[in-house]
Amino acid sequence: LAELDAKGHLYEQDGNIWFRSTDFGDEKDRVVKRANGLMTYFASDIAYHKDKFDRGFDKVINVWGADHHGYIARVKASLSALGIDPERLEVMLVQFVALWRGEEKVQMSSRSGQFITLRELREEVGNDAARFYYVNRTPNIHMDFDLELAKAQSKDNAVYYIQYAHARICRVLERLAEFGVSMDLTKGKDGEHLFTDKESELVKLLAAYPQMVLRSANAREPHILTHYLKDLAGQFHGWYDNSRILPKGLADNTASAEELALMQARLRLSVATRQVLANGLNLLGLSAPVAM
Repeated sequence: LAELDAKGHLYEQDGNIWFRSTDFGDEKDRVVKRANGLMTYFASDIAYHKDKFDRGFDKVINVWGADHHGYIARVKASLSALGIDPERLEVMLVQFVALWRGEEKVQMSSRSGQFITLRELREEVGNDAARFYYVNRTPNIHMDFDLELAKAQSKDNAVYYIQYAHARICRVLERLAEFGVSMDLTKGKDGEHLFTDKESELVKLLAAYPQMVLRSANAREPHILTHYLKDLAGQFHGWYDNSRILPKGLADNTASAEELALMQARLRLSVATRQVLANGLNLLGLSAPVAM
């Protein structure tokens, strides 16, 4: 406040200290210190953001509730007054969340003090499900969080479906080791063996991963990545259910050279899928379980 005052951006009226935010595009001036000597929340916001930029951050991203939309102009005005480019502050507005148990909405009211904390939500559905469903939609629309769905162990539960694909591949590699066979990681002519439509689609999806990460990061929209991982898991499950990876003759060493070559090609495709799933889950802060 002393710095703003020295620059001529504060004035006193009716005992209050006001910031001339209208000089910087805000709709009206704002009180920073009340007549009773107490600072306003806005004064704290000014100090908070000044501290952020003083510590050397090039870009500051705030995540606010949608009902705080009106605060953006005044905070950016204070940055301009302090000589900080307001475009270096990016504010993401997040809509409200409604909790459901199947068809029944969980009643919450800030006025009556009835609410469920994020800690309680995590304890009920687990960290992975809580985190996944919060980033699984664009933040500017209202979210319906189904507690029963988040706990379901079925393909309808997207996070379970993705993690199960990773665990399935781990199990294939465990069975391979049980047979005393190792995987050939050298580049082969997989195109001679992986030629079905499902395999082609899976390869294309894997190749798209870097671009999906870039899109998700640049747009500040992690749901692009969650949707991609759901598509990848679905494509893998569909392929896996219709494609034998380990041939029947593997256990008794009766598998033909062609069957073994096909196995190695499918193993390489599976391991590539597992790696991308693990990478994506890790970026979202989720675990990649080896067994489920």
